[in-house]
Amino acid sequence: MTRKPELKGRPELRGRAARLAHLLPTGRAQAARTPFVLLVVVLLGGGLIGLLVLNSALSEGAFHLDDLQRETKELTDEEQALQRDIDAYSAPDALQRRARELGMVPGGDPAFLGPDGKVKGVPGEASPARAPLVLAPEALATATAPPSPQSAPRSPHAPTPGR
Repeated sequence: MTRKPELKGRPELRGRAARLAHLLPTGRAQAARTPFVLLVVVLLGGGLIGLLVLNSALSEGAFHLDDLQRETKELTDEEQALQRDIDAYSAPDALQRRARELGMVPGGDPAFLGPDGKVKGVPGEASPARAPLVLAPEALATATAPPSPQSAPRSPHAPTPGR
């Protein structure tokens, strides 16, 4: 009988074990590991690079969000300032002052039309001599203060006090 040379580290097998032993890889285990290790290294490196790119994109988005929030705050402040200006121009005393500057005078008494077409009330005409309905703050202060004796004009026929 001829003997087959023994494989390194393996005892000689017979029968069914010998047939199964031919199915197992013998010396190629070391060579098959190299592509697997390279694949794992490439995957890990690609994952790290992907995380770096993702982190950079998130940082850029955070800076952009900060800029947009700052711009929103500035626009909100500007909107509030414009609303204050509108409120100041819409105040009754400001409207009256601007109307007087344009030469407008307060209107007279109004007349109303009823559902049957009859006129209710007597309309009055607007006259510049009428007292304003809304007094300006300057006019209000002078209208409520009693006139001082020096500022009141004296008529030559009026009796002087104390005589």
